[in-house]
Amino acid sequence: MSDFEDFYRDEFPSIAVIAGTTAGSRGLGEDLAQEAFAQAAQRWPEISQLDRPGAWVRRVAINMAISRRRRFSAEARALLRLDRPQQHDLSEHRFGRSTLWEAVDRLSPRQRAVIALKYLEERTVAEIADILEISVSATTSHLHAARRSLATDLEGTKQ
Repeated sequence: MSDFEDFYRDEFPSIAVIAGTTAGSRGLGEDLAQEAFAQAAQRWPEISQLDRPGAWVRRVAINMAISRRRRFSAEARALLRLDRPQQHDLSEHRFGRSTLWEAVDRLSPRQRAVIALKYLEERTVAEIADILEISVSATTSHLHAARRSLATDLEGTKQ
């Protein structure tokens, strides 16, 4: 199990940030990363044989973050229909400029994941495509749309 413990220690911080950025909450990102690592631990003999087990865990954490975000959005819409105030606050302060993170939070979940992998982990487009199990062209498209959206959203704010 020492092999898994080393893997966990090396990969957890980065995966938690990626999941948190995708989910829009640092704390939730840590929870999702923990869940993804729990799944990896259960299947460690199989996962450890992959060329890049970290990519598998990232994909699981990102998929959970996207699913969670969709559920949260559906719950928020239902609460608004009931005319109740939202009970969840995703405005948790993260490192760096809050204006930037607020703009990132307004992106689609897939665009948030692509931005996080590109700029927080400095992944190549091919690596991002592999982690998310989408084509390189889809990755490029998501990255371009996210950059365009962020540029528009941040236009006029102090850089």
